[in-house]
Amino acid sequence: METTFNQAAVASYTEKPKISLLKKFMSWCEDQQTNRLLWLGVALTAHGCIITPITIMAVLFAGNSLFLFIFALIAMGASLVTNLSAMPTKITIPVFILSTLIDIAIIFSCAFTGFDIAKTYI
Repeated sequence: METTFNQAAVASYTEKPKISLLKKFMSWCEDQQTNRLLWLGVALTAHGCIITPITIMAVLFAGNSLFLFIFALIAMGASLVTNLSAMPTKITIPVFILSTLIDIAIIFSCAFTGFDIAKTYI
């Protein structure tokens, strides 16, 4: 007599834990520690030579607001201080991105106010 074994098909479902976008970004920032000097150069060059001068020029053309001028300098200073104090990249990269977003917001604010070279001399 032959014996037949029927195995029951059992569907198992395991849900993968969802990793938030912030955790993925912070993990990526920690992985960039080997490229710390590259990020230092990018942050200092981008802020010191490109973003901050454009922001200051936008503030100047929009009426020379002292509040926006100081805010732009603080944004650059935050990126500068975190990089020159040799903080890890999990701190320096988010600060660089945040300060860049602040500068972009200042430029948009100046654009909505309106650029007028005559406001510079008042």
